Amino acid sequence: MNFIELIKIIILGIVEGITEWLPISSTGHMILVDEFIKINLSSSFKEMFLVVIQLGAIFAVVAIYFNKLFPFKINLNKKNKAEKIIEIKKDIMSLWFKILAACLPAGIIGFMFDDKIDELFYNYQTVAATLIIYGVVLIWIENKNKNSEPIIKDFKELTYKTALIIGMFQVLALIPGTSRSGATIIGGILIGTSRTIAAEFTFYLAIPVMLGASLVKLLKFGLVFSSAEAIALFTGMTVAFIVSIFTIKFLLSYIKRNDFKVFGWYRIVLGFLVIGYFLAV
Repeated sequence: MNFIELIKIIILGIVEGITEWLPISSTGHMILVDEFIKINLSSSFKEMFLVVIQLGAIFAVVAIYFNKLFPFKINLNKKNKAEKIIEIKKDIMSLWFKILAACLPAGIIGFMFDDKIDELFYNYQTVAATLIIYGVVLIWIENKNKNSEPIIKDFKELTYKTALIIGMFQVLALIPGTSRSGATIIGGILIGTSRTIAAEFTFYLAIPVMLGASLVKLLKFGLVFSSAEAIALFTGMTVAFIVSIFTIKFLLSYIKRNDFKVFGWYRIVLGFLVIGYFLAV
């Protein structure tokens, strides 16, 4: 792999690390960026790469939230230090069951219609339309809830019903340009979660969703890579991991003092720019 192609991969890793967690559509941005920089790799690898690179971003969530998400506590026996006692953290295990419940709708529909969705919607017209539509929706919801007090401020208050409803919103994100984080954050806010709970639950949902999506793409592509493909995948995931660490911390800090309207306006402006660009070329 030459230097120019490596730079392109790094750019895609940066874009993934930023856009995966902000409600502005990572897949949409990846499709659009690739339209401009054109990675010189096979179309089948590129299709797989644009999904599997998200694993780097997922590892960032695991790293940041490990203590909140790891459901086991390992204690050493004081009398026999070689003996370990494993305890299950019931609250965390309960959270994982809710995460898995929320993943079911998108998991089932994505598995059944993955190829059809790729065929019909992976294009700039769909990305531009969804960027604009959900940008308007995000602004509308924030204005509607401006003076509303969230009902759910702690994960202990998050029920299976609430998790499943948020999971229904995640189905919308199967269409490129929608934004998985945007869809679940919108869903969470609409049913009364705080912005922080909506954002963090979105991060947690990404783990099984992206692991599953990546596994499907890897199995379809095959597990044999050329040296250039292996370098591209490793580099992209590493860059996405590093950038995601900073992006997640930024977003959590940002929403403590601000709402999501700025991301709605960004989506609208970007959507019209995309339409203008492709109509002009």
